[in-house]
Amino acid sequence: MAKKSRKMQEALEKVDTTKAYAVEDAVALAKDTSIAKFDATLEVAYHLNVDPKKADQQIRGAIVLPNGTGKDQKVLVFAKGDKAKEAEDAGADYVGESDLADKIQGGWFDFDVVVATPDMMAQVGKLGRVLGPKGLMPNPKTGTVTMDVTKAVEEVKAGRVTYRVDRNGNIHAPIGKVSFDDGKLVENFKAIHDVLEKAKPSAAKGIYMQNVTVTTTFGPGIHVDPASL
Repeated sequence: MAKKSRKMQEALEKVDTTKAYAVEDAVALAKDTSIAKFDATLEVAYHLNVDPKKADQQIRGAIVLPNGTGKDQKVLVFAKGDKAKEAEDAGADYVGESDLADKIQGGWFDFDVVVATPDMMAQVGKLGRVLGPKGLMPNPKTGTVTMDVTKAVEEVKAGRVTYRVDRNGNIHAPIGKVSFDDGKLVENFKAIHDVLEKAKPSAAKGIYMQNVTVTTTFGPGIHVDPASL
């Protein structure tokens, strides 16, 4: 087992691992135990009692956080004609067609989100093997395959977060930076929690949210009491 650093040991000593903290206390503690030398990201993690192998229990979507994520996201848009102009006017960082596809095939990935108009998906679909593993493939469920490219780009720039349950029933999502005010982080946390609660599949039985934690980049995980959300 890798030896923990002195800073990590000190951070762990502040956390009661047997306790589920109220959301306000958990966020404050996460910030206090951040050991990164930069403005670390706070991330929430949920373990849900669902079976992602079943189509009716797959949870996936997107949400624009009330206070953003604190990260400047680079948006690439596959569009042509008027839609390409709309994307540029909305603030997209890269807009194009086959030229961008060729760059990506060549190993270029200087972007965070990919948006595409439906008529471009035949071309974008050929990039599935390179975009898919990185979680960058456009999808209608996350609002990244759309004719309303203006809305898609503006939402990403405003702090849209995508979420997707993995094969083990976990969902991870950022809620902001350590430099954020506690209240803004709590508001973002509650916004994601509300969305996930509403996404509960009717087929899911028993306790839906089995574990909720918040952590910072390199920091310890802190259990959160779902009832406080």
